[in-house]
Parts: sequence; structure tokens; C-alpha cells
Amino acid sequence: MTNTIAIEVKNLTKSFKGKVALDEVSFAANKGEMLALVGASGSGKSTLLRNLNGLQIADAGIVKIFDTLLQNSGKNHSRIRRLRSQIGFIFQQFNLVGRLTVLENVSIGNLAKVSLTRSLFRQFSKREKARALAALQRVGILEQAYQRASTLSGGQQQRVAIAKCLVQGAKIILADEPIASLDPESARKVMELLCELNSEGITVVTSLHQVQMVRQYFPRAIALRDGRVMFDGAVAELDDKRLTSIYGSAVDELVLRGHGEVSGDENLLVKAHAENF
Repeated sequence: MTNTIAIEVKNLTKSFKGKVALDEVSFAANKGEMLALVGASGSGKSTLLRNLNGLQIADAGIVKIFDTLLQNSGKNHSRIRRLRSQIGFIFQQFNLVGRLTVLENVSIGNLAKVSLTRSLFRQFSKREKARALAALQRVGILEQAYQRASTLSGGQQQRVAIAKCLVQGAKIILADEPIASLDPESARKVMELLCELNSEGITVVTSLHQVQMVRQYFPRAIALRDGRVMFDGAVAELDDKRLTSIYGSAVDELVLRGHGEVSGDENLLVKAHAENF
């Protein structure tokens, strides 16, 4: 029985002001795979993830989602909204609207099926609210449904972000440093939740600094350096010796980096959520 390819990337290249961020990156991820992107700061992890759902557009190369082109040679596909509806994106800084309730934030995850006007005025049907409440129960924070998102802890906010993906009906979840801003216990809960969703057939691609977490939760890793794929294989083969050969002295950042550092992603308002579709 052949595996279904969920994500296919070929020769993806991206530069910012003359600096190469992605250098002919190629890989494929099967449906239901759990894949980690590893690398020090500036390695290209976040840029790669943002190209996988068209938040950024590469200069060259292709991205396919379930064998349908998402972008090709610097252009997004005309049906990208439909493709994005299959892809949930989890940001390091949660990407929630702090003044809205948890329930309203999760309901926004249904933007592919709800008009921008209804979302802006938070006009969600009983069925849509019930679906959002079920997602919150699934991630373990149903009791916070009517709190403002800004009152939640970092770990709780990240679980709200995961609930949004569930409401969206995502078949693929892309997570950009989802635990970098969390304490160890919250990080563990988030990673276990992602693993649980993966066990149910959702493809999960996560960028991480913490090699310890990669070794604990992922069977496969892709190591990036200066925008190039330096390793793609079983995590068991990505030992300290190989890491040192790839990153040299920068390997300390991968092994010792704490949970308190952030990358500077900003919260977006509801309209910005809509633009992702």
C-alpha cells in the first residue's frame, strides 16, 4: 500500500534583500507523518513553514498540498483559499485576539466557511459555537471558553490555537516554535496534544530549537542550516556528533536554549486571520 503525500516541496528558494533564506529545499511528508524542522536562529525554519501555506511566496520552486499546487515559481495558486482551509498554522506568539473571548477566537478558525463580515461582528451560529466548544473540550480548556484570551496563560493560549485548527478541520498542522515561550510543563502538554492529533491522522510539521523535545516526540527530523537541508532522516540518527558536524559551535543553541525566548511574531486582528485564507 502506497503512502499519500501530504506535502511535497521541490527546489524551494527564497531570498530577502539578497540574503538567501531557503536554498533549493526539497522534501516530502506523508499523510499522518510527524516531522520536526531543526535549526539554529536564521536557519530558515520559519520561512519554510510560511511557504508551506503561502503566507510567504518563494522566488522559485514548488509546494504541493495533497498533490495540488499551492505555489509555483513565485506565484500562489488561484485556489489557495481552498488549500489553506486544510492547513492549520500555530504561531509561537499564539496569534489570538486578546480582547475577544476564547470561544470567539476558536470560532474564527472557521473563516474558510464563514464570511469576513460575520467574523468581524462575531455572528456565529449555534452549530458553529457548539463545534468550537467541542474543540475546547478536546484540548482541555472548556472552562475558559468565555474568558478573554488575554487572561490565559501561554500554555492555555497555545491550546486555543490548536482548538482553532480543529474547528478549521485542518488535515495538516504547521507549528512554528509552538513551545519556545512556554514553561516546561505547558510545553509538554502542548507537545502531547500535537502527538495525539497526529495519531489520528493529522500531518504535523513543527519547527523547534530544542533538540531534546525533537528526540522525545518525533520519529523524523529535517535539519536546516543557512536555508539548506543538511539532514533528513530518523531522529535516532541525529545524534550529538552529527549535530556538531552540521552546526559547529552553534549547536549549543539547540541543546541549551530555554523556553523563555520569543521570535517577535505579533498578534493579528480578525481581518489578518481572514487574509490567511
